[in-house]
Amino acid sequence: MLKAKEDSRSITVTREAWFTLGILSSTLLVVFFSETMLLPAIPEIMKDFRVPYALAAWIFSGYMIVAAVMTPIAGKLSDIYGKKKVLLTLLVIYIAATAAGGFANTISFLFMTRLVQGVGLAAVPAAFSLLRDTFPPTKLALAVGVFGSAYSGGSVVGLLAGASIIHNFGWHSTFFFIAPMAVFVAMIAKFVKESKEVPRPEGSRKSTYNDKLRASQRLSIDIKGAIALSVTTTAFIMALTLVQTGGISGNLEEVATAFLVSIISLSVFTIIERRTNSPLLDFRLLRNRTLLPSYLILVAIGITMFMAYPSIVQLVRSPVPLGFGGNAVDAANVQLPFMIMFLILASAAPFIINKIGNKKPIIIGGLISLMGSVGLLVYHSTEFAISANLAIIATGLSLAITATWNIVVSESPKEFIGISTAVGALLMFIGMATGPAVAGVYMEDHRTIAGVQGSYPTLRSYDLVFLTSALLSGISIGFALVLSSREVQNPIKQIRSLDVLRR
Repeated sequence: MLKAKEDSRSITVTREAWFTLGILSSTLLVVFFSETMLLPAIPEIMKDFRVPYALAAWIFSGYMIVAAVMTPIAGKLSDIYGKKKVLLTLLVIYIAATAAGGFANTISFLFMTRLVQGVGLAAVPAAFSLLRDTFPPTKLALAVGVFGSAYSGGSVVGLLAGASIIHNFGWHSTFFFIAPMAVFVAMIAKFVKESKEVPRPEGSRKSTYNDKLRASQRLSIDIKGAIALSVTTTAFIMALTLVQTGGISGNLEEVATAFLVSIISLSVFTIIERRTNSPLLDFRLLRNRTLLPSYLILVAIGITMFMAYPSIVQLVRSPVPLGFGGNAVDAANVQLPFMIMFLILASAAPFIINKIGNKKPIIIGGLISLMGSVGLLVYHSTEFAISANLAIIATGLSLAITATWNIVVSESPKEFIGISTAVGALLMFIGMATGPAVAGVYMEDHRTIAGVQGSYPTLRSYDLVFLTSALLSGISIGFALVLSSREVQNPIKQIRSLDVLRR
């Protein structure tokens, strides 16, 4: 055992691997720099296009739905055409759509550009797969941590820069600051290399028949499954939007219809996935006792994060006594501690994981996030209290998300790494798409009567947001405990479960 530990410590990471990590992390930083810049602009967008919060929430929900659906498709395309080629294509699409958003003069055009941006956001799993090809397994946690901290770093810079840009130049200008990303795309094209080796499942025989079968499965893309999943997710978010705009009693038929469509399309999606040879979502992964709880934790984290972002902006920018009467810069400053703590802890998380493993950081992170959510629920009457509690939540979420992604990336069989990370990203994006819609339900159902200043969410709506955040933290803790206890009680079954995937 001691010798094994010494060998793992002696493994060195090549200069090429570090360079690849630097380029990919910088690219992710710029992507989330551009995404976070738009957060403080929600009130301006609502005012310019005269839309309620229910529709404004689709600025974030819409592109997350597209990202969720495109992520497994991108994973499949990566298997067919190569991770690097797909990554470059998606990044180019993202840059073009983001630049087009700067010319949006209607809410419809803005929605359209955001939907296309969602296609580009599906590049994240391809980047994860490239890291898996480049870094040795014992050093993979470090790479995942650095890559994840780039998200936090981009969010910090984007929040500060976006607030200043919006305040001085208007929200349209935020879209044009993505232009420097073209430099990183060129660097990926020139310097990043990918492994050409196609992993063969362990125990498989080298036969022409099996090779042809595997090739035919790789070359097929589950378009029917993608359409069914799109309808499922869109109908679900649409149902939440209808609840926001008119309440359940006011739009009972429309809400019921939307939920029914979502349930039916989900059933159709399940049938399609079970019958196809090349499923969009491989249900064998969902049966795995290590991966399934990890996926569900990512869903909970996605909802929590994107439920909090727009809610805090609305709270800070609503007039007194319903908020703090601040501007875009004030909203950014209140959320800044959240982003900074996310950056710090995401960078430190790999070292914590190396010391105590993957499971304990998720439990600890869930407990810390729960404390911060309860703190927000009990006391959010000052900007300082909100910032402090947001920093606590960020500490917990950063530990949990880094450790969870490390489980997904490191414990998936290598021949399933592309689809496994794609499934994780898909479910997390669905959570991110659901978060703003859930916050919108609370804010639209608890609003003041329109007066001279307009109609704004009451403080009750924020209580519900923070209570939901606390419940989601508790759910994450529960899944982490299940994950840890199953591993301890019967580790042999964990190995057999992975063997089933390999077959």
